[in-house]
Amino acid sequence: MDRPRADARRQFARYLANGIAATAAHYSVLVFLLEVVGVPSAGAANFVAAVVGITVSFLGSRYFVFEAGDGDWSGQLWRFVLIYAMLAVLHAGVLFVWTDRLGYDFRIGFLIATGLQVMISFVANRTLVFAP
Repeated sequence: MDRPRADARRQFARYLANGIAATAAHYSVLVFLLEVVGVPSAGAANFVAAVVGITVSFLGSRYFVFEAGDGDWSGQLWRFVLIYAMLAVLHAGVLFVWTDRLGYDFRIGFLIATGLQVMISFVANRTLVFAP
């Protein structure tokens, strides 16, 4: 088997596992803040939870997925945040066009946007953020 292709598959599997862990952290903090702490605003609680999820995603990507722990962490962090900000705009744009303009079901649009986000973020993280 082609070594670079095998490495990419291994990284992608780790990327998916990292995404699941980051999502679980995000959701757990959201539930904790709303149901245990009693934060009255779901939006505010979700913002804090998203920061936790993004942090877990960054650390997992840096040390587990791409094993780039010896790189410049501040540069990696800023590129990571910039890419995820652009992906958030893309995600919102897909839902806007799919649902608001074309009138299709938002759930399908969400899946399409999420699929695009997963593919683009993997490639961007691999080549732009955590590249050797």
